[in-house]
Amino acid sequence: MTESTFPIAAVADQVPPRTRKSLYPQAILDAHGARLEGREKRLLGELFGLQNFGVNLTRLAPEAISALRHAHSQQDEFIYILQGCPTLYTDAGPTPLSPGMCAGFKAGSGDAHRLVNETANDVVYLEIGDRSAGDQVVYPDDDLQAAFVDSIWRFLHKDGTPY
Repeated sequence: MTESTFPIAAVADQVPPRTRKSLYPQAILDAHGARLEGREKRLLGELFGLQNFGVNLTRLAPEAISALRHAHSQQDEFIYILQGCPTLYTDAGPTPLSPGMCAGFKAGSGDAHRLVNETANDVVYLEIGDRSAGDQVVYPDDDLQAAFVDSIWRFLHKDGTPY
């Protein structure tokens, strides 16, 4: 899209979902793919050409996860629950969330997090995150780390070898 083709406004849940379910390497998808398949992201920020931060309308089907538990070195993240009751898992353990609740994840805190839909109903939430250059992501529960280099995520094993 050129700048002149960005819409002025949109109905968020009518924005087409991202076609690729995840950016994780295939080996990670093979291990966790079924739970990631239940995640649907609508890239609202990209629809308007936003470059400094992303905004996604995300739906988690029952038993789906938002991501592998992770922590960013440079990028802040924020979520706001619109529908359903996910469980937020952080280093402190599980925290039940409900509509109207929000959570923020400060860059560099090292506190890994993810949402899990452990209910029989869909969960819908907004996720907002910046796109700070030089970000690195740790995944304490998995043999995975990531680096945001030249606006592309590069995934590595914990020993530094590429996927």
